[in-house]
Amino acid sequence: MTGGDPIFAALTAPGTPFEIGEKDGMRRFLRAPADLNSLIESARRHGDATFIVEGDRRLSFDETFALRDALAAVIDIAPGDRVAICMRNRAEWMIGFLAVIRAGGVAVLINSRGAPAELRVAVEECSPALVLADEERAAALHEAAYPGRVLEAADFPVSGTFDRQIPVADPDDPAAILFTSGTTGRVKGATLTHRNMITGLMSVQLAGLAVLHNAAQQYGVSIETILASRPQYAVLVIYPLFHISGLGSAFLSPMLSGGKVVIMRRWDPEGALQLIAKEKITAFTGVPTMLWDVLNRAKLGAVDISSLNNIGTGGQALPINLLEAIREAVPHAFLGTGFGLTETAGAIAMALGADFLRKKEAAGRVLTLAEVRVHDETGRVLPPGSTGEIAVRGPMVMKGYWNRPEETAAVLDSEGWFRTGDIGRVDEEGYVFIVDRKKDMVISGGENIYCAEVERAMSELPQIAEGAAFGLPDERLGEKLVAVVLAEGLTEGDIRDHVGETLARYKAPVRVAFASGPLPRNAVGKIDKIRLRALWPDLLGDA
Repeated sequence: MTGGDPIFAALTAPGTPFEIGEKDGMRRFLRAPADLNSLIESARRHGDATFIVEGDRRLSFDETFALRDALAAVIDIAPGDRVAICMRNRAEWMIGFLAVIRAGGVAVLINSRGAPAELRVAVEECSPALVLADEERAAALHEAAYPGRVLEAADFPVSGTFDRQIPVADPDDPAAILFTSGTTGRVKGATLTHRNMITGLMSVQLAGLAVLHNAAQQYGVSIETILASRPQYAVLVIYPLFHISGLGSAFLSPMLSGGKVVIMRRWDPEGALQLIAKEKITAFTGVPTMLWDVLNRAKLGAVDISSLNNIGTGGQALPINLLEAIREAVPHAFLGTGFGLTETAGAIAMALGADFLRKKEAAGRVLTLAEVRVHDETGRVLPPGSTGEIAVRGPMVMKGYWNRPEETAAVLDSEGWFRTGDIGRVDEEGYVFIVDRKKDMVISGGENIYCAEVERAMSELPQIAEGAAFGLPDERLGEKLVAVVLAEGLTEGDIRDHVGETLARYKAPVRVAFASGPLPRNAVGKIDKIRLRALWPDLLGDA
């Protein structure tokens, strides 16, 4: 999506809602709302249209806003106070987020899948004035002796009026804190400002409008004709809402466009197919595992998935055989992919439809407000087409890591360039190609697992002299986490159980191999995971 496209140029011209211009040395949406709540308020216009579907429960936009206002009236926070949201995906999670923003607070999004001690550490990282939790997470925090204030979802009010006067937030004030990590495995809160969040959401809106205008031009009809004839946008919410992909793409973006969000608490292929058919799901984004599950079961059960007109993936390359299977099953669907990070409030590159099919191996095409360049190991900027660490600058880049000035300075320089930790290249057309990850992280079934965190948990077992965790390719999960340890008196099950109980079950290694001697190390004395990967079949013994 570039300024050379006449449709894009028209959509972003002076006087339009998406007018783009330079301000304070950076390209911005010049007519963007001042704060996130103002943007959210625009969704009230969708009135009695269905917004949230959760099992047998259905909430319209009007009902959702009423519940939001009732909760905002009782949470008793001051503007700028942080409120942690610690729940599984459910309607109350969304209502809680909207209420926090309405009351002028900062929403702190907690990974709800953690063990009790892990949840307490994450919550206390940002010293919240209040925690909004479901019953299970409230019990876990109680078990971990969390001393702060907790309001359970079951106690959210069902009626009430919010009549406090809240000053409009400054665009550079924090709006949300989402947790991420790095090679140290230390939890860090990426602080996203109102401007960051609004830029991310408006960029998605603009990309969608451009696709619609291109379709109208292709078929020789008006935009109004397309809008009047298309069904309500409906997305199946699979990603956790505490992820930036869940928060932005699966919740706030559909809300702003009048879409319907259908909550699926736990991945179940048969259940997904039933929901796609029943709710006429139009947009489905998932990891390759999920896409294969849907396609294979739809064939076996002759299930109608023809409502799908937007299918995408992100964070992992889309296998060519999967791409062809999708095109065969739903030939009319727009396919797409994107590349982004928590620290950039979502996508900084995106490719949809024909743009995607032109270069299927790319992670997306740089969005107009994102400046992207590539650095070598010394920080020198490399020419286009060179491979190095990808850096990005723009109004979507986070303010920093909450209370982590040193870690912020390590990735975000004084000119606003954020070093992503991803190794790749950008071609002359602005397509981004990811070739490796600088961060020692495994993406398994769509979940980020940080090896240092797992290694630290394994090291708590006194029988383990040393250990390493790393990822291996897996046809179903994308990657699987495995570990190699030098230990005596332990079984594979002992180690897996310890990691699963200390952290979370999905972070436990799929397999653990036992080394007969010290683990190999590289020239700087670090465990050589490249060699361990090559040795894995021999270490495992039964591979």
